[in-house]
Amino acid sequence: MQRLLIVLLAAVDAIVAAAIGLVALLAPLTLIWAIAFGAKADWGALWPSAATLWQYGHGVPLAVALPDALVRTVGLDPQAATFALSVPPLLFLAFTAIFAARSGRRAAIAGSWITGVLSGTVVFTAISAVAALTGGLGVLRAPVWLALLFPPLVFLCGALAGAVATAWGDGDGGVLDRVQDALDRRPEWAHVPGDVVRGAAAAVAGVIGAAGLTVAIAAVARGGQVVALFEALRADALGVIVIGIAQLAYLPTLVAWAVAWIAGPGFAIGAGTAVSPAGTVLGVVPGVPLLGLVPDNSSPWFLIVVLLPVAAGAFAGWLIRSRQVSAGAEAGILPRVVTAVGIAVLAGGCGALMAALSRGSLGPGRLAIAGPDPGPVALALGLEVLVGAAILLLAPRRHGDLDAAWIDDDRD
Repeated sequence: MQRLLIVLLAAVDAIVAAAIGLVALLAPLTLIWAIAFGAKADWGALWPSAATLWQYGHGVPLAVALPDALVRTVGLDPQAATFALSVPPLLFLAFTAIFAARSGRRAAIAGSWITGVLSGTVVFTAISAVAALTGGLGVLRAPVWLALLFPPLVFLCGALAGAVATAWGDGDGGVLDRVQDALDRRPEWAHVPGDVVRGAAAAVAGVIGAAGLTVAIAAVARGGQVVALFEALRADALGVIVIGIAQLAYLPTLVAWAVAWIAGPGFAIGAGTAVSPAGTVLGVVPGVPLLGLVPDNSSPWFLIVVLLPVAAGAFAGWLIRSRQVSAGAEAGILPRVVTAVGIAVLAGGCGALMAALSRGSLGPGRLAIAGPDPGPVALALGLEVLVGAAILLLAPRRHGDLDAAWIDDDRD
């Protein structure tokens, strides 16, 4: 495919990714504006609001400054009138990263992944710059330099992940092929990088799936608490719709908190609080219905959940070793040790990244600390995945058993 066509297709992908995210905000905001304000609506504030929330959804922290009149009317402490809001709704960030990965994969298949990634990122940066320079309200403000940096960085990371993963498997006729040629000179280590990434992806997918299941179980077990919090808000129909949409955008953030919970360290909802399988210490929690899913007590049975990351690591180890045996090229003990450690390091790094993205401030005072701590999450998750992966990768096996099983599967 011609390089110019690759550039154009990558640019279109970036425009579509940004447009879908912005339209997903503009559509409900337009409806809210029309219903809530009617003919007196300030339509000039619609775009700045959507642009600011779009930046917030990509991890850009917001500075909140409540008007003095509102502070006096509600009776708030003047010191609580200004605070930071930095726990983002990760739905927007996840969508941009996934769409960018699709764009990077398509550029790699076309044969020029570097050009495609750079083109898409440049276009997405331009759109982010427009949103950063035209967004912002009197109440909500985002630092311009972070608004210029974070959304393009999300797109770049997603596009790189999709492009490199595809080019590594299919070849790119460039730098990745030269890296693989260098690895092929040492056959014992040639498959280690690919096995590490593949195993880490399997382990992380398993942990995220377990976290999503945990949230679903909490929704069933504590649905009554969520309903009670909804009723306590005494919101009208429009308010219920707004709250529901906002909570839907925050579901991936809650899944990231659940990852920290099943790993062991847990998370906080305010200074001096802790929610973990080992124990729960909560003070006054904001009356947000979604937070009704958070357990307000603990049980010794909760400690069983730390076995889920171990099981995910074991699945990753089984997957890698089975592939090696089926290919008739089982690695030696040292490469398998390096593979197990590499899987654990990457899995722990992914856990730290999810914790960092979902950690921040939810409001003034003690709510300035919310979410998981990346360091403990990375350490706990990495060690748990290492145990599971090492068991399956390093355990001795009887030669012929697994090979025969794979041969029978191939024949079927």
